[in-house]
Amino acid sequence: MHPETADPDLPAPLVDWPIDRLRALDPDLRSPAPDPQSPVPDPPVPTPQSPVPVPQSPSPSPLADLVSALDPVAFSRSLGIEPDGWQADVLRWTGRRLILNCARQTGKSTTAATLALHRAIYYPDSLILLVSPSLRQSAELFRKVAGLLNRPAERPALVEDNRLSCTLANRSRVISLPSSEATIRGFSGAALIIEDEASRVSDDLYRAVRPMLATSGGRLILMSTPYGKRGHFWDVWSDAAEGSEWERVRVPASACPRISAAFLDEERTSLGAWWYAQEYECEFVDAATSAFTWEMVRAAQQEAIQTWDL
Repeated sequence: MHPETADPDLPAPLVDWPIDRLRALDPDLRSPAPDPQSPVPDPPVPTPQSPVPVPQSPSPSPLADLVSALDPVAFSRSLGIEPDGWQADVLRWTGRRLILNCARQTGKSTTAATLALHRAIYYPDSLILLVSPSLRQSAELFRKVAGLLNRPAERPALVEDNRLSCTLANRSRVISLPSSEATIRGFSGAALIIEDEASRVSDDLYRAVRPMLATSGGRLILMSTPYGKRGHFWDVWSDAAEGSEWERVRVPASACPRISAAFLDEERTSLGAWWYAQEYECEFVDAATSAFTWEMVRAAQQEAIQTWDL
């Protein structure tokens, strides 16, 4: 190594590396340390012919970008979002099927939007589909994804952008779908499908999106607050057991540090026990008008009861 390119502050194992290569990995090495004896130049003075200088956000170093690619929690922090413990676990989830039973305002939509954007940025050609009970709700989740797009220091390049979908320069797509199973058919090879407010999504729509994962080995996330003991959200939650392909996560409102105990006390009094248990405690409760509980119906259907062929 030539004496004029050596850096005496580098540790011994790195002294033989080209300084340009080191500076590409660490922004602190991109420019030589300023000489303390050198005078500090005055900032540029705007003139009528020159615009006022605008501070530029620093581009992330290749090393920081690599960390974000490998760790979605680091990616979340790069967006200015410090995840709660359960959110960090979900961001680092490596399975294929996930069901999130979360109280309102606990951050499930933000977590899902972060996962969707991470997949789109770091996995080229990914298709991410957002499904909800209505197109308006799907578009709302997409708006969260679009809002996060503006947070990285270096905004991902887009080749298509509208209020319902976007396409990145790496050919990844994020699309919000309508709520009719008859109009969403045609998509295939999805890398990630996120079904928001899944307890209120029709079973027909759920059955229509599952085949979109057939050839891709993609991931499926159901997330919602409960809405009674009915529908595929309840079926998946109640049937998921040890060894199941589904991983279950339950987040009651009391586990969210941003929701105060005083607010929950007020809600309990205002809503009543039935609604409060469903909205804030993640409980699947029978409809208030049901003559029989779900457990009573299941007990009446036990296969152990002997039947007679007459």
